[in-house]
Amino acid sequence: MAIRIKARSGESVEQVLRRFKKLCEKEGLTKDVKRRAYYEKPCEKRQRAQRKSLKRIQQLQAQQQGILPVRRSGPR
Repeated sequence: MAIRIKARSGESVEQVLRRFKKLCEKEGLTKDVKRRAYYEKPCEKRQRAQRKSLKRIQQLQAQQQGILPVRRSGPR
């Protein structure tokens, strides 16, 4: 999973760095690094996954009842 960025003509270092950071974020690299920074017990992983699943189910139910607006994931 190598991320490569080539500088475009006339592009500053700050712009290249910004594009690199965005690409790392999009690939989930920064989230993965933060997650691996500390050891997490298997039972804690399961609990976190359960909480995430429960939250997703509750949000879907709230959307179906008309409490929350429907979020659309797509190009803006």
